[in-house]
Amino acid sequence: MMRGWRAIALTAVLAAVASGAGTWISASWVLSRREPPSLHDIVHDDLELSPAQMTRIDAVEARFATRRPALEADVRAANLELARAIEQSEGDSHRVQAAVDHIHVAMGALQKETIAHVFEMRFVLTPAQAGVFDDRIVAALAPDES
Repeated sequence: MMRGWRAIALTAVLAAVASGAGTWISASWVLSRREPPSLHDIVHDDLELSPAQMTRIDAVEARFATRRPALEADVRAANLELARAIEQSEGDSHRVQAAVDHIHVAMGALQKETIAHVFEMRFVLTPAQAGVFDDRIVAALAPDES
């Protein structure tokens, strides 16, 4: 009877060690992955903005925050349109192609507005700050190239 309990205890200990090791490995992997910083992080954490610059940046961000939800909603609507077209089509139909075109237009509009927003924020910066900003933006857009 004692041997049965020892086997159970040994199994439990081994399971706990394996579980702990798996958790540690996966946590280390997740933490080691570098996510590019957000535009907000770059501006607010990496640049030493003056109070006047901060006021202007806040206004730029507020303007973009009012436009962005509609642009993102159009992208979601275009994705839904494509899903419905695929669901109801036998193949690569005119309706599917129209939905793909809608996605391209919607995503393009969001990207163009985002780039305009980036340059509007850059205009507020000093030349030295703009250099840091540009370097961080390029590194975020092309992480394997830096």
